Amino acid sequence: MAADEGETPAPPEKTDDGHRPSSRPWSVLRRYPDFRRLFVGNSTSLLGSSVTMVALPLTAVVYLNASPAQMGLLGAAALLPHLVLGLPAGVWVDRMPYRRILVLADLAQTLLLGSVPVAAVLGLLQIWHLYAVMVLAGICSLFETVTAQSFTPVLVPREQLLPANSALMLSNATVTTTGSALGGVLVSLLTAPIAIAVDAVSFLLAGLCKARIRTPGPAVVSTERHQRHLWADILDGVRAVFAHRIIRATTLAATLGALGGQIQNVVLVLYLVKDLNLSPALIGVVIAIGGVAGILGALVVAQISQRIGPGRSFITGMFLAAIAGLVLAAAGSPLSLTLAILAVAQVLRGTGPSLYSVNQQTLRQALITPALLSRANATWRFLVYGTQPLGALLGGLLGSVLSLRATLVIGSGVMLLGTAIAYASPLRSLRELPAQARGNESTPSEVTT
Repeated sequence: MAADEGETPAPPEKTDDGHRPSSRPWSVLRRYPDFRRLFVGNSTSLLGSSVTMVALPLTAVVYLNASPAQMGLLGAAALLPHLVLGLPAGVWVDRMPYRRILVLADLAQTLLLGSVPVAAVLGLLQIWHLYAVMVLAGICSLFETVTAQSFTPVLVPREQLLPANSALMLSNATVTTTGSALGGVLVSLLTAPIAIAVDAVSFLLAGLCKARIRTPGPAVVSTERHQRHLWADILDGVRAVFAHRIIRATTLAATLGALGGQIQNVVLVLYLVKDLNLSPALIGVVIAIGGVAGILGALVVAQISQRIGPGRSFITGMFLAAIAGLVLAAAGSPLSLTLAILAVAQVLRGTGPSLYSVNQQTLRQALITPALLSRANATWRFLVYGTQPLGALLGGLLGSVLSLRATLVIGSGVMLLGTAIAYASPLRSLRELPAQARGNESTPSEVTT
């Protein structure tokens, strides 16, 4: 990897197309090589992580005979970094070049995940090892995600943020949908611990790809910043989120959306099995419909957002995701009607997040000053991910006290409250990104092929 400090960013490469910015996700990949390297690296590591989402729990259950309590601790270990380090992560990200953080995070996860199959082969693997891997890999993932979200506006110009984020969402939806299936195949062929080696290799390849990014990314190294108290910098990020009416609305809406969505997620499979009596094969088909809808939503989100505006697109996505739970709760007999209703619900659950996720991320990147973006991204992640354990607990409690169908309705009610907050804000009339001075930033390198 090239040196970070004192390096001169790559000069802009000449373009000869002269066309207005395209809304197609693939156009931004073709024109901006550094963003393309970030995209490929993220997609590669995400594919491996999707395999581990299947292989690691199976390793705990099949290889180590983990109890339900141990499985609960394993799931909590993955969320712990977001709760403990979610806010200070943005401050620390500011103090190192972005490229270096991405590469180091990938290499660290290579070693962490690679230790699982090695320990299994040597007969040394224990449950505490998996706990440690989940916590440390979660820390790396937290820093990597905050950095990547802050790096994108450095690698592409402001008018290309929407298609750039659409490309990342498309990759996320596609890889997540296919990666879990691949994980099941690899576990069958290689056993669960050995399948995790695929994830380790994917992070190594991702790190090598991101090391080729020519722009190191900004790093705040001023003496004044280092002399400030950590919490002063954290509060600056929190204020950046809540002082801006548009960003405040998207953050509150997304937080409530995550809370309501997690209330529904923890009872969804139980609802399909116990209330609707679906077979495992049919459940797999229903879940796959949501994944395919997410891919299609990511393909068209840029065009929809440019047509109706980022604000209305965000609100529409929140509304579609919110009413999906109500549609799910309406399912009943006969089987043909049940499957039709479930298909509609999964289409809503798949397309809605594409519309609001891409736009909320684009709005943060476009409206918050670069000096505060990492801390604002960390604040958003802390709030949105921090509510999910609470949502899981509420969903389990409501499902036990009331009914699974009622829990789905309550989850939708929480999400609709988030939608109402977004609708009552300036998002309702936001037809295009408001202008913002970006300072004296270098133009991202662009090429045409």
